[in-house]
Amino acid sequence: MSRRVVRQSKFRHVFGQPVKADQMYEDIRVSKVTWDSSFCAVNPKFVAIIVESGGGGAFMVLPLAKTGRVDKNIPLVTGHTAPVLDIDWCPHNDNIIASASEDTTVMVWQIPDYIPMRNLTEPVVTLEGHSKRVGILTWHPTARNILLSAGGDNVIILWNVGTGEALLTLDDLHTDLIYNVCWNHNGSLFVTTCKDKHLRIIDPRQHLVVAEKFKPHEGARPVRATFMADGKVFTTGFSKMSERQLALWDLKNFEEPIALQEMDTSNGVLLPFYDPDSSIVYLCGKGDSSIRYFEITDEAPYVHYLSTYSSKEPQRGMGFMPKRGLDVSKCEIARFFKLHERKCEPIVMTVPRKSDLFQDDLYPDTPGPEPALEADEWLSGKDAEPILVSLRDGYVPVKNRELKVTKKNILDSRPPTGPRRSQSTCDTNLSRSALEELLEEIRSLRQTVQAHEKRISDLENKLCQFTNGTD
Repeated sequence: MSRRVVRQSKFRHVFGQPVKADQMYEDIRVSKVTWDSSFCAVNPKFVAIIVESGGGGAFMVLPLAKTGRVDKNIPLVTGHTAPVLDIDWCPHNDNIIASASEDTTVMVWQIPDYIPMRNLTEPVVTLEGHSKRVGILTWHPTARNILLSAGGDNVIILWNVGTGEALLTLDDLHTDLIYNVCWNHNGSLFVTTCKDKHLRIIDPRQHLVVAEKFKPHEGARPVRATFMADGKVFTTGFSKMSERQLALWDLKNFEEPIALQEMDTSNGVLLPFYDPDSSIVYLCGKGDSSIRYFEITDEAPYVHYLSTYSSKEPQRGMGFMPKRGLDVSKCEIARFFKLHERKCEPIVMTVPRKSDLFQDDLYPDTPGPEPALEADEWLSGKDAEPILVSLRDGYVPVKNRELKVTKKNILDSRPPTGPRRSQSTCDTNLSRSALEELLEEIRSLRQTVQAHEKRISDLENKLCQFTNGTD
């Protein structure tokens, strides 16, 4: 009698657990827009959720610790004139978030560490270049201030947020609606899926499709793709019989997938969330009430089913915490923020361990908040690996850093003379806190000057008395 050999893996017993009721975010009117984005974005400081709003588009930003019932009058971020379709936190500054909307614009916002008194209506910069709604946003993983947007006009634009200008416009690579875009680990390439049934690997600086696959999945429903750390591509889609599938592709041979698995017959698009540190892919379908997770390895069969987290209620959207926002003392390897109709429920994924010591094998060094390149370096052809940080002592979020936007004066093309700067080339967006600091400094200097003037007056009076006495 042959005994079945069980594959060894430290992630075989990963289990998911919802937080206690008082740790959830209650009374949130989650957006009802029919668009396949995750509607939620999280980082070590904040959770942002696209919400219903009258007369425009809005999203809510809450500090992570602000759990419980959310005040119905809490300030929102409300600059868009049509529904917001996608939001994404900057990986290099935890206070910067970008939003894309049906109003064809992309806006970049500086979120204060405190909850503001009124709605945020003034973005740091508005990026205008698309002719139809913008449904996809993703920041460059290693270069500062580079943001990618994809719109219903089938155009992809790469922006330099620091100057408010479009760096690259890719307007002839897609013939239909773009479903999703994902960068590789160093930002030299990205993968796209499209309604024209093509999966494309694109080098944006060369304006070139370096690899292409027609119908990675035979079905007509949308396909999603994400880059693995080793350069392979993981996709989710549908078979001819409308069964959900997952597949793994090697770019060296795009003819056949190196792994293909049937899942079930549900019709929700599977959103893949990938953790490169553990090589685990989590699959969350909109309308599903479960999260399935798989480990990706270098040896056949490459994709190994681990387990399923199941709950009773379907998910409207899902946020995925970056590794540096997790609690390493509890062996937490992932945290999801599941959107219901009226609340957001964090779900914690942990690996059970008896020891209280730091688990090196679960937490290799992970990308930190420092960018490895400037925008112009990347544009000139330079690539760099992400700058890694250790999680041994846990991650402490960096203090609020200002995003400075320096716009060029398009009316004045004369070269600048001397150190004087024109109004238009000054940093145009000082935050309220920075203005208050400037005013405080001016007040203190005035007080110092007044004190010196009083001292001079006293000394002059003494001098007069002295000279009168000697006379």
